[in-house]
Amino acid sequence: MSTHSNFISQMLKIPKNLKKKREITLTPKDLKNFEKDVIKFYENKLIRSPIHLSGNNEKQLIKIFSLISPEDYVFSNWRSHYHALLHGIPKEQILSMIFSGKSMSISSKRHNFYASSIVGGCIPISLGTSLAIKRKKSKRQVWCFIGDMSFETGAFHEAYKYSRNHSLNLNFVIEDNGLSTNTPTKATWIKQSTIPKDVIYYKYKRIYPHHGIGKWILF
Repeated sequence: MSTHSNFISQMLKIPKNLKKKREITLTPKDLKNFEKDVIKFYENKLIRSPIHLSGNNEKQLIKIFSLISPEDYVFSNWRSHYHALLHGIPKEQILSMIFSGKSMSISSKRHNFYASSIVGGCIPISLGTSLAIKRKKSKRQVWCFIGDMSFETGAFHEAYKYSRNHSLNLNFVIEDNGLSTNTPTKATWIKQSTIPKDVIYYKYKRIYPHHGIGKWILF
């Protein structure tokens, strides 16, 4: 294993009970190129609404989505482009939603995918979905992607405890870029909570602004 691969594995904490389920055909380059295309469309004023770009976490997400079955439910946040691509939503469909102003709320009933622009907004929805799955005696899993800011909210801790108390198939993924929007998370929350051992966790450095492309586009 290369030094870079070792670094990635150290930055990604996956519970031992989660096993690989499929091969991901998308490469880090594919993901990066998608966002580069979005940037070009935005610069050319073809996208006339806020966008939230993903980047610098391609390898971690490819490894995580190899654990996720296409039949599983995935709940995401406003930075959801990579999540949507990796869960199987066609590139053209995602771009269509972005063009129509839904960069922060990409969803597809067919692909069991839903994203919310509200901080922690998907946490209670993912909890309710996992409870419904249990009542139907289904073996499908639910995956909820949140940032380090949402992780500190009461919504996460209440949902986490409820899901564990009732043995629900709810998997949390914490994507820690060290920022609560644009404020360092450590400065926002002073003392950060302990990451539960059965939660997927990784750290990465954001390479794009919270929203936009870092340039002022006059429409």
